Amino acid sequence: MKIKLLAIGKTDDKNLQTLIDTYQNRLKHYINFEIDIIPDLKKVKNLSEQEQKEKEGDLILKKLAPTDVLILLDEKGKEFRSLDFSNYLQKKMNAGIKQLVLVIGGPYGFSDAVYKTAQGKISLSKMTFSHQMIRLFIVEQIYRAFTILKNEPYHHE
Repeated sequence: MKIKLLAIGKTDDKNLQTLIDTYQNRLKHYINFEIDIIPDLKKVKNLSEQEQKEKEGDLILKKLAPTDVLILLDEKGKEFRSLDFSNYLQKKMNAGIKQLVLVIGGPYGFSDAVYKTAQGKISLSKMTFSHQMIRLFIVEQIYRAFTILKNEPYHHE
């Protein structure tokens, strides 16, 4: 299985990007993982929230292959403990999924079309975080999940 993290807009905080890169490099030892950035929309001041969500949604859906399993990082999604998230990933791998795509949406969330296409939603917290911080959190949690699956000493319970 391959895991792709799809996100709207680049990370402009160099410190966060350094940490994201650190975990992304660590993940190479466990799984084929990539981050795919969709550039921010131009002239969003002329767009309503709904129009922005729809345009971003179109860009997200264009990035998907027919066999991809789309999971949204969404505040209304299922929350996991780290051990449970590792089991979730193991089940996805056991199911023979070719590519698992985790998506971080834009500032207003996802379009209806993206919600209809998704096969699940995950919430990292009931709190709200910046989209840039969510990238770091999910990459670290994917790394943590693989260290749990490999019985390595990174995670302590």
